[in-house]
Amino acid sequence: MPLPFLTADRAFDTTDHAALPFDDHDQWRRPYRPGSWRVGTAALALLLASFILLAAVVVAFAGAFGGACVTLGLAVLVIAAALRVLRMGAWVSRAGVRRVSFLSTVTVPWAKVTSVRTTQQPVRWLGFPRTVQGQALVLDRRGGEQLLLLTTHNADFLSRIEAFDRAADSVEAWNAEYGTAPAATR
Repeated sequence: MPLPFLTADRAFDTTDHAALPFDDHDQWRRPYRPGSWRVGTAALALLLASFILLAAVVVAFAGAFGGACVTLGLAVLVIAAALRVLRMGAWVSRAGVRRVSFLSTVTVPWAKVTSVRTTQQPVRWLGFPRTVQGQALVLDRRGGEQLLLLTTHNADFLSRIEAFDRAADSVEAWNAEYGTAPAATR
């Protein structure tokens, strides 16, 4: 018995391309679902944080309040790291495209984007230094700078080639809708 109201994919099941009434193009949105590697890593970090919080309670009941505060601070750091891991990825809105990494965020307005394209190139496997051949969604900025938005071997798309293609098409569609065409040279 399918329960379409419980799935996140029901927006892709429709044949009409009309915007849904709750679609607000001014809010930042991720044009894809987070991958299983990203969600699994965050879940394990939150599980670790729960054990650290339990340890903080035990240390507090033992009477070492300084140690309990340090342990509680460590748990808060692990929770913040898990939430940041879930937030990582490419986000789009009417204002532009945003790439969120663990320690930094880069926002590029659509007016400064010259092209968004999928290329075949060596990409990092799950963010580690090891590179493998894969596809990447590259954003070209004015001034010749490039920004790597998505890859087929990151935590969102490892073993999910169809999801990468759908996400790349979605970002390219946002660029086609809100980006500015480069001026013709004379």
